[in-house]
Amino acid sequence: MIKNICCIGAGYVGGPTMAVIAQKCPHIKVTVVDLNEKRISAWNDKDVNNIPIYEPGLSNVVAEARGRNLFFSTEVDKAIDEADMIFISVNTPTKTYGVGKGMAADLKYIELCARQIARVSKTDKIVVEKSTLPVRTAQAIKDILEHTGNGVNFQILSNPEFLAEGTAIEDLFAPDRVLIGGDVTLEGQKAIQALVDIYANWVPKDRILTTNVWSSELSKLTANAFLAQRVSSINALSELCEKTGADVNEVARAIGMDSRIGSKFLKSSVGFGGSCFQKDILNLVYIAKSYGLNEVADYWEQVIIMNDHQKRRFAKNIIKTLYNTVSGKKIAFLGWAFKKDTNDTRESAAIYVADDLLSEQATIAVFDPKVEEDQIQFDLNYLETRSEEANNKGVQVASSAYDACKNAHAIAVLTEWDEFKTYDWQKIYDNMLKPAFVFDGRNILDKQALEKIGFVYQGIGSR
Repeated sequence: MIKNICCIGAGYVGGPTMAVIAQKCPHIKVTVVDLNEKRISAWNDKDVNNIPIYEPGLSNVVAEARGRNLFFSTEVDKAIDEADMIFISVNTPTKTYGVGKGMAADLKYIELCARQIARVSKTDKIVVEKSTLPVRTAQAIKDILEHTGNGVNFQILSNPEFLAEGTAIEDLFAPDRVLIGGDVTLEGQKAIQALVDIYANWVPKDRILTTNVWSSELSKLTANAFLAQRVSSINALSELCEKTGADVNEVARAIGMDSRIGSKFLKSSVGFGGSCFQKDILNLVYIAKSYGLNEVADYWEQVIIMNDHQKRRFAKNIIKTLYNTVSGKKIAFLGWAFKKDTNDTRESAAIYVADDLLSEQATIAVFDPKVEEDQIQFDLNYLETRSEEANNKGVQVASSAYDACKNAHAIAVLTEWDEFKTYDWQKIYDNMLKPAFVFDGRNILDKQALEKIGFVYQGIGSR
C-alpha cells in the first residue's frame, strides 16, 4: 500500500494533480518538490489566492489539504528518499537545438530526474511518468534506473494527464478516463494496481484504463493531435467562409449536430495555444519522420501550419482594415492567456499577433485579468524578434480593460474571458478614436449590439 508520494515538478500538471490526490486520499502523504524556490514559496503562501497557478477551484483544494497531508518543498532528495511512489512532472519543451530541433521533445529534465532518483533511492520505488513524453521514453528512464548498481528495484508506469487548463480541477474530480500503462510482468502489474488503488478512491473503476507503457505514451500524443486537428480544420473553413459569405458558426453548428462528429472543438478562433497541442503534434511529426513515415508526418504537420497561418492572418487583417498601416496606432488587446480561466500563456495566439503588430510599429495596450506584466514581456522577449527595450516601449500593460481601450484605434479580443461580455461597451466606444474597430478573435461578443453602438466589428469566419 502506498503511504508516501513525491511529485517532482510544481507546475500546471504536478501542482493541481497532487493537490487533488492529497484531498481525496488523506491517508497518503503527498510532497510536491521543485528547485524553483519562488514557485514553492508561492505554493506555501498563507493566502491560498496567491498560489502560482490560477485554476478555478484549485485554491479551495489546496486550502483543505495543505499542511495536513499536502506539502510543497525544495528538499528534493529528502522527498525522493521517503517516497514509495514518485511522479515525474517536469517540463518537456520542444528542442531548440541539435537533432530534432523544432520538433522533438527535450528530455534533459526527465533524464536529470531519473538520475537523481537513481542516486538517492535506497528502497524500491514506483516511478510514474506524468509529463507528456514521446513513445518509449519509459525505456530510457528504466535503463538509467536499472543500471545504478545499488540493488533498488524500480517499476516504471505511464500515467499521462488529460487536463484542460481552466477546467483542470473538474477534469481531475470527474475524468473521462485515467490511463495507466505498465509492464506485463507480475511486478509491473502490481505497480499498476498500486496506482489504480489510489485513483479508485474517487474515480469509478470502469474509467481507469490499463495498457502497456507504449500504448499509454502514444495515446496522450494522439489525443492532443486529434483535438488540435479539429481546431485547425474549422479554422481552415473560417477563411473560406469569409470569402464565400458563409458563417463559420452556422457551419460548425450544422456539422456538430452529426453524432459521428460532435460539437466539441469546432469553435473557430485566432488559433489554439497552450503547452500541449503544438508540442505534442511536433513530437508526433518527429517520431513519424524518425521511422521514415514522411506522409504521416506531413499530414500532422499541416495542423501546425494551419494554426500558424490563422494567427498571422488575424494580424494581417487588422493591418489591412486599419488602412494598411498600424504605425503609431494604439491597439488594445483584451486577453493574453491562451484561453480563459488560466494564467498560462504558453504558445498563446496573443504573443504572435502582438509580435506581428509590433513589427509594424503599432503600440499595444494589454489587459488580462490573470496574467502579470512580467510574463507578457517575457513572452515577447523569448521570441527574440526585437530588443527588450523595444518590447518595453511598444507594449503597455493596463490595470483594466477600460484603460487599455482608452484612445485606442482598435480592440483585439485574444482570450475568451467571460467578463469581456459584461463590459459597458458604450463607455469603451466613447473613449476610443473613431472609427472604432473590434477584431473578435474568439467570436464571443455580440456583433449586432456592438454595431448598434457604432463599432466596426469583425469576427472569425463571417463577413
